[in-house]
Amino acid sequence: MLRALFPGNAPVRVQPFFGYRNDRTLVVSARALRRREPVFDTRGFWGGLGTMIRQYASHEVPGLDVHLEFETGAGELIRQSATTENEGFARFEIPFAESYDLPLDTAWERATLRWQADDAEAPLEKTAFILAPGRSAGVGVISDIDDTILETGITGSFRAIARNWRRVMAQMPGERIVVPGAPDFFAALGGSAPLRDASRVPQPVPRPIFYVSSSPWNLFSYLVTFKHQRELPLGPIMLRDWGLNRRTLGSEGHGSHKQASVERILAAYPHMRFVLVGDDTQKDLSVFGSIAAARPDRIAGVFIRQSAGRSLSGADVSAQSGMAAAGVPFWMGSDYAEARAFLAEAGLDFDTGTDELVRVASGEVS
Repeated sequence: MLRALFPGNAPVRVQPFFGYRNDRTLVVSARALRRREPVFDTRGFWGGLGTMIRQYASHEVPGLDVHLEFETGAGELIRQSATTENEGFARFEIPFAESYDLPLDTAWERATLRWQADDAEAPLEKTAFILAPGRSAGVGVISDIDDTILETGITGSFRAIARNWRRVMAQMPGERIVVPGAPDFFAALGGSAPLRDASRVPQPVPRPIFYVSSSPWNLFSYLVTFKHQRELPLGPIMLRDWGLNRRTLGSEGHGSHKQASVERILAAYPHMRFVLVGDDTQKDLSVFGSIAAARPDRIAGVFIRQSAGRSLSGADVSAQSGMAAAGVPFWMGSDYAEARAFLAEAGLDFDTGTDELVRVASGEVS
């Protein structure tokens, strides 16, 4: 059983994560693992459990040289190498020699990663997809994942956790429950529904979407498969490297990781405003609300899905009050149909900006 779960002869594979760029810098990460390409077909409880154990119990490959190649439309060919660290991560943050303008419309660009595996004669390679937000977008989206688009059922009481652990530990992406109304709501936020593509090449939507989550990097392929099957828009996912310490495993890690991730995205695109979408299970309201209150010029709106039925904390109430004082549009509820109706009532199509939404939310329009 253990030999089947953790094969010692698995090939060295480099998993690129979705990257992103602005006109100055390219950012992309990858992870080297001794593991076969994951397959998430439905296969019953024990088969699903084995698949998920293999995702969590990763066999990292440190000390592997990974070479990146990226060609800009301006004719610059970028080559850079990075060596994987103890957890198998190789990280690239590459400045352009000359400014490389973002495209007019949001697009996915490609970089190539190459590495030499010990059991291969020729170097292996994999495509890394890079999100380039369009200059015409104006507004982007930053969203949580768990209980915002993907039901976990493990929020709230211990009974809820005990009742739903199989969902997280044994179900394949095709068996997981999408939050009701999420695909339509995110299609409205993104500007159009993503196209289904059998090759799983990410398809652009007009308004770029980034994801921030407290889930571990081990679940990247799982989450991408889930979004693809539910026709949710793909975008860079900022996950966490789980460590055995209070900072990463405790509740404080959720908020600090998401806040740092949102701030990183805001800094990368100073010309854009963003809608923040989360839920009431992992401090999203207090974190997103505090960012919005402090930087109302950068946040076009905050949407919080209620899933846990918890009372608002003092930090939540403070964040909500701060958003109201700053004039940042805010919605909280359990039904995305209502959230979408709020967008429609406000005339928020993002093609003409967000002034109408601000005026409606503040009561200036009848």
